[in-house]
Amino acid sequence: MRIDPSELGAERIYRLMTGIVVPRPIAWVTSLSRAGVLNLAPFSAFTFVSQKPPMLAISVGRKGADYKDTAHNILDTEEYVIHIADTPLMQAVHDSSVEHPPEISEVAELGLETLPSERIKVPRLSVAPVAMECRFRQCLEFGDARSRLIVGEVVMFHLRDGLVNDGKVETVALDPIARIGGPRYARLGEIVTLHGVFQTPKSKD
Repeated sequence: MRIDPSELGAERIYRLMTGIVVPRPIAWVTSLSRAGVLNLAPFSAFTFVSQKPPMLAISVGRKGADYKDTAHNILDTEEYVIHIADTPLMQAVHDSSVEHPPEISEVAELGLETLPSERIKVPRLSVAPVAMECRFRQCLEFGDARSRLIVGEVVMFHLRDGLVNDGKVETVALDPIARIGGPRYARLGEIVTLHGVFQTPKSKD
């Protein structure tokens, strides 16, 4: 099969790409509006881009002609929290993708409890096994739709007790969920461990 992207509209290309680039980790993001409304939304175009300092990137698209509330909030306040959700939170993650007016808090709508962050003003979700307090560092726009790639620095990690062993996260215990095409999600399948290969250390520490 051959598919020429120049012959497709943005929506059809989106459906194609989200079915190919799988599974995708989900950034579950809390942010505050200028009016103090706590927003919550999931983003599956998400990865890390630097380890020192630790930096994460999420791609935020538009809803109609305007950018999503998360992009507005992050660029306005320059603070946000990225959470990693586990399997028991799958329905809540999905429900938080419902589009609400900016004055409606998805956190309140879903009845989720929060905790104060340590370095930023944006609260974090108490139920998430991982929460990363972030400060905005850079925004790049791509494509005809001008999707915004937002990069932030992690200034504090919060991890549920028992998730870290000898400095490494126990992925099975984390039980993260991933996004695939459409309103579908995935869990970890079989984990295959291969022999280690030599890699030059990233730093002396």
